[in-house]
Amino acid sequence: MKLHQPVLLEKVIEQLAIKPGGLYVDATFGRGGHAKEILKHLSSEGRLLVCDKDPEAIEVANQLAEVDKRVTVCDASFEQFDSRLAALGMPLKQQVNGLLMDLGVSSPQFDQAERGFSFMQDGPLDMRMNPREGMTAAQWLKQARESDIADVLYHYGEERHARRIARAIVAARSHRPLERTLQLAEVITKAIPHGGMRIHPATRSFQAIRIMINRELDILQEGLKQSMKLLALAGRLVVISFHSLEDRIVKRFMKAQAVATEGIKVRIMGRPLRADAHEIASNRRARSAILRTLERVAIV
Repeated sequence: MKLHQPVLLEKVIEQLAIKPGGLYVDATFGRGGHAKEILKHLSSEGRLLVCDKDPEAIEVANQLAEVDKRVTVCDASFEQFDSRLAALGMPLKQQVNGLLMDLGVSSPQFDQAERGFSFMQDGPLDMRMNPREGMTAAQWLKQARESDIADVLYHYGEERHARRIARAIVAARSHRPLERTLQLAEVITKAIPHGGMRIHPATRSFQAIRIMINRELDILQEGLKQSMKLLALAGRLVVISFHSLEDRIVKRFMKAQAVATEGIKVRIMGRPLRADAHEIASNRRARSAILRTLERVAIV
């Protein structure tokens, strides 16, 4: 398995403007690349709350918490912040000095064929970020209507061949269930013209199905809303997105908050940031990463 490289690491630390004794939240711990760097900038009085819904990520987070008492682990997704934090006895309303959201799928998740995220490796067609709950991609594809499959591919993958692919999926499953990643990738590849494409023909469809299975966009919107309850004065929200659907939601949310006439008042911290050529050369995942930051400045 490849080592996980956190994207935009230096820019994340710069944008968080870390106060050594402050309270910070890494809402998408992954394998801890960003969290470990945040800890380097905290004093013994600082605290870091790390969250994730992937049990493998939580296992790594618990190992970190065992050796660093500044770390508290929260097994939760964005939409569960309120209830899980209350259960931990951590009422964080207007106390958080910085909150990081690194969206999408982590490199270790892609690299493990058994997780079902990759169309380049053969594995069970799962795609759940939390394999303890919800239906798998295979289960959904087995019973979804052709029109629903097409809608998901179009809206979540921006796939212009959505109807053709949906039709091919329904035809293929009539002969045998679609249960493996390479099996689905082959169906998609055969269904559409792909001469001259710069990306694999299954890229957008896999993205779309994964987003739907994990309710990623709904959970992102809820997490953004909840972050506004947590930020302290001068606290910062830093979000890294990897595709246009995520980034559009983040951009619109931040703009709306910046002009809001009620509630928390914020300002957008400069232009969105991207990886430089040196980082992209060492970490291809950074190519599409976009970082946006807002700062709480007052209560209206």
